Order: sequence, then structure tokens, then C-alpha cells
Amino acid sequence: MKQSTGNQDESPSQLIDAKIKSLDDWRGKTLAKVRALIKQVEPAVVEEWKWNIPVWSQSGIVCTGETYKAKVKLTFARGASVIDPTGLFNSSLDGKVRRAIDLGEGDVLDEAAFKALIRAAVAVNKAKS
Repeated sequence: MKQSTGNQDESPSQLIDAKIKSLDDWRGKTLAKVRALIKQVEPAVVEEWKWNIPVWSQSGIVCTGETYKAKVKLTFARGASVIDPTGLFNSSLDGKVRRAIDLGEGDVLDEAAFKALIRAAVAVNKAKS
């Protein structure tokens, strides 16, 4: 499938829609699922398209949604400042600022823990702004 080229007439939400549609496998379903969870828990989140990837922001970047052949990577811009009691962060753990969640095919995301992480990331952003 043809991926969107980032036409200036397309909104960030349309570009994210096109990205999800272009991934006609588990990665597209995973990205669509995390997008829905983010919007469910933080309805005021702003969808952006930066660095040719989906970005969700509220008082700063909350997280990005990168897709690779073997994983969907959710990078939290200020993840090192976010309390993660259930241990969802499983990547970029040595970074001073960011933390990430790598999801592979067949991985099951703890939705309640993910929603709590999104809330915490937004709270960190609001406290820093």
C-alpha cells in the first residue's frame, strides 16, 4: 500500500490514519490500539506528525509511535520522570530523559497500566510547563 507522503493539505490525524492503513499487519492494529487508548484517557491530546511519525502531545510531547519491522516503539519524551509501577517501560531504560515501550507481534499491552502511564506523562508535562 502506498504510504502518505505528508501532503501539506493533510492534517496530522489524517497522516496517522494513512500510516495505520499502510501497515496492514499486527503493527497497524497495535498502533491503532495505542492511539485509541491515548485518546480515550486524554481526550484533549493533540495529534501531531513530526519526524515522519505519529506524535501525541499535551503541554509537550507525551509519546511518539514509531513502527519497525519487528516492533512498535512508544517513546515517552519525559519518560525518565514518569513513575512506572508496573514496569511497562522496557526500552531506553538508561536514558536520562526518555523511556520507551517496545511491543512485538503477539505482545499484550496492559491497558490499565498504559492508561495510567499516559496520565502520569501528561501530569509530568503540565508540571514542567
